[in-house]
Amino acid sequence: MIDGFKNISKIPELQKRILVTFALLAVYRVGAHVPTPGIDTVALAAFFEQAKGSLLGLFDMFAGGALSNLSVFALGIMPYISASIILQLLTIAVPHLEKLSKEGEAGRKKIIQYTRYGTVVLSIIQGFGIAVGLENMAGPTGASIVIDPGWGFRLMTMLTLTAGTAFIMWLGEQITERGIGNGISLIIFAGIVCRGPEAIVNTFRLLSTGEMGIFIILFLVVMMISVVGFIVFMETGQRRIPVQYAKRVVGRKMYGGQSTHLPLKINTSGVIPPIFASSIIMFPATIANFIPHPWMKMVADSLVPGRVVYELLYVAFIIFFCYFYTAVTYNPVDVAENLKKYGGFVPGIRPGKKTADYIDEVLTRLTFSGAIYVSAVCVLPSILISYFNVPFYFGGTALLIVVGVALDTAGQIETHLLTRQYEGFMKKGRIASRRR
Repeated sequence: MIDGFKNISKIPELQKRILVTFALLAVYRVGAHVPTPGIDTVALAAFFEQAKGSLLGLFDMFAGGALSNLSVFALGIMPYISASIILQLLTIAVPHLEKLSKEGEAGRKKIIQYTRYGTVVLSIIQGFGIAVGLENMAGPTGASIVIDPGWGFRLMTMLTLTAGTAFIMWLGEQITERGIGNGISLIIFAGIVCRGPEAIVNTFRLLSTGEMGIFIILFLVVMMISVVGFIVFMETGQRRIPVQYAKRVVGRKMYGGQSTHLPLKINTSGVIPPIFASSIIMFPATIANFIPHPWMKMVADSLVPGRVVYELLYVAFIIFFCYFYTAVTYNPVDVAENLKKYGGFVPGIRPGKKTADYIDEVLTRLTFSGAIYVSAVCVLPSILISYFNVPFYFGGTALLIVVGVALDTAGQIETHLLTRQYEGFMKKGRIASRRR
């Protein structure tokens, strides 16, 4: 492993990509502490201290603490994710978008452009909702959060938050293009990880004051380690479909005849389902939090992590997006046709449609297992922790995202090392073995 890390220094391009990634993430973290004008930060901080463990606390976690001080990045990357979801759903229903999705790189760029426009529109809507809501909010002492309410403050907040989200979107795209790993996922990863030290400090404070016992803390630590181990095991697990290649003669040479396998991950969709599910639930719930109406208050109260309505919706959306994302990214018909084209076949299964049906059947069962696993990891720890009244949000969703993004990023670094014939830092691990 140590040799693998040393090999990173031997590849200038990889070094540059890693440095660019860290630099852009540092810019993001600096921006998360630049406050929006016109806000009483003391009253706002006191308000969010009360909101810990609620949906606003969860939203603040995804925003990396940017919402609690209403920084220019307060909306985070969620409008972009929501716009991506809408575009992917419309791709199925709108023929024009479906045609674009099949046009390769040019079509993909056009869809990305539409996603950017959608992100701006959603940011304006959410920014206006937050601005109006803040005008009706006050801290625990009764102090108004907004110093000078009115349309001037609303317009300024809308423009500031929209510009902040657009900048985060640009940072994510730059990380994906010039850095290492998926930019959007890494931004969410950075937002979650940066809250870790605060949670640790709060835990020790509660221990010193006697509000939490040592056995509860030990239980939480053991549970976290167990969940992390389980996530790593499931994320690296795969179902291997045996594939046999027929012998064929080309000129004087014989090709084929070897046996291989078609790897199918248990969780094909990765961390996308919980991120998408959180984004879907957060959008109406956040707006409801800022509208002073009894019905809106009831909606906001029901959509709080640990509540039955929230958890049921969360599980339903996770299962839906597991199947949806798998269907979008993995086409059994194309895989079967490629196998047939190169003389490959699954033993006991006829090439072509029968092979496609078999792969689809296996993939459907795997997706169901993966959806149940993701739902359990995201929901069960949250329920247990809310039962123990831990005063900061900590759950399987954050762990799944952190571990999943870390594994994917490590896998990309591993690929860069192996393609240049250097020993990878996880050579003997599962990541390297599944890429062979």
